Amino acid sequence: MPVRPTAPAPLLLAAVLAASTLTACGGGSGDDPDTVKVSYKQSMDNKIRVMDDYLESMKKQFEKANPGKKVKLVPIKAPDAEYYTKVQQMLRSPKTAPDLVYEDTFLINSDITSGYLKPLDPYLDKWKEWPKFIDTAKAAAKAEDGKTYGVPDGTDTRGLWFDKDIFKKAGLPANWQPKNWDEILDAARTIKEKVPDVVPLNVYTGKPGGETSSMQGMEMLLYGTGENPLYDPKAKKWVVGGQGFKDSLKFVETVYKEKLGPDVEDALDPNMATRVRGEFLPEGKLGINLDGSWLPQDWLPGSGHEWPQWSKELGLAAMPTQHGQAPGKVSMSGGWTWAIPSKADNADLAFKFIETMQTKENAKKWYIANSGISVREDVAKDPAYVQAQPGIKFFTDLVASTHYRPAFPAYPKVSTAMQEAMEQVTTGDGSVDKAASGYDDEVGSATDGKVIEK
Repeated sequence: MPVRPTAPAPLLLAAVLAASTLTACGGGSGDDPDTVKVSYKQSMDNKIRVMDDYLESMKKQFEKANPGKKVKLVPIKAPDAEYYTKVQQMLRSPKTAPDLVYEDTFLINSDITSGYLKPLDPYLDKWKEWPKFIDTAKAAAKAEDGKTYGVPDGTDTRGLWFDKDIFKKAGLPANWQPKNWDEILDAARTIKEKVPDVVPLNVYTGKPGGETSSMQGMEMLLYGTGENPLYDPKAKKWVVGGQGFKDSLKFVETVYKEKLGPDVEDALDPNMATRVRGEFLPEGKLGINLDGSWLPQDWLPGSGHEWPQWSKELGLAAMPTQHGQAPGKVSMSGGWTWAIPSKADNADLAFKFIETMQTKENAKKWYIANSGISVREDVAKDPAYVQAQPGIKFFTDLVASTHYRPAFPAYPKVSTAMQEAMEQVTTGDGSVDKAASGYDDEVGSATDGKVIEK
């Protein structure tokens, strides 16, 4: 499941929610040496069972191949940010730690630094499938100590989805490909004027959206402003005072100030991403959506939101850089990994379950089911994967223009600061300069002053 896919609640509330989930989980990994407990993020939409169905099929396959061994699935139903909090609560104690946990690559280094996860190198060194994974995906789960703590189960890319019927009514081209940010805003203004009963443009924003706001929203803009706009790898410092950050905030401010985006209360709904996939796009209520490669998983047969004609009704365009400067387009990539908690009692059995999920055929089955982008070279070349559904080639090709978030423990705090700045300009509670200044201060505090001005 991609980074997709996210909503920080106040810490106290998150802790309470976490505690309630722990009770529901029914204890940790050590209850039975023959049972592997697998924790994963369950969709907030009850009709979306892509992950549940896949894991159920892997459970059956594993138990058949390993007589006497059992898999207990422990779903956690929560928006992304609350999921992260709940997982961290679970990992702190052997009483609640599962044997296998689904970790977003953006948070994995924080959990590694906290000592919550087990290095997998002793397993990976003997695993014949590991050399088939692409290096960038492997790096996403590698810590500063050089050890690897997770096995990626796919990646994702991001771009612009647009409604062809709305574009036709607005007099916009069916093969739309904006060359810069201004052309996106101009298209949204045209839609607002010509098709006033729809939302012209969705850009995820604010704290309720969590990492969705940071990655699909702010970073898709920020990484189009120049090189290393968030973290300077040579200086090993976080970037503050950047004009690119202010320009990105200005774009967000424009969307909501000119009422080109959703109503602010909708934009700040923690379930906005779910609503976009299940309501706004299928019902023809949204002109342009800045979003990820995984959306079609919600529209596949059996999803509860079947939309077989989506590829005829929606167009795809690459997100352009700010002024159209080289390389001309931008994408962000993330993804999720399977990790083994340091307090897991059944680590060997857990890795055996990873091996079951990550045969070539099972990996391909998962990529196709969840509209994921392959992190295995052999699957990426498989015609069954390439031709599985419309859009896969478009989003796979964006890997050449993609960026990965800085994989450091401070990133989650930097991301939260980013969301707060976005929310200020979305609601009009602060100017771009004020929001940017607040962001700079928070990043300085979160990174112990390891910042550089650009």
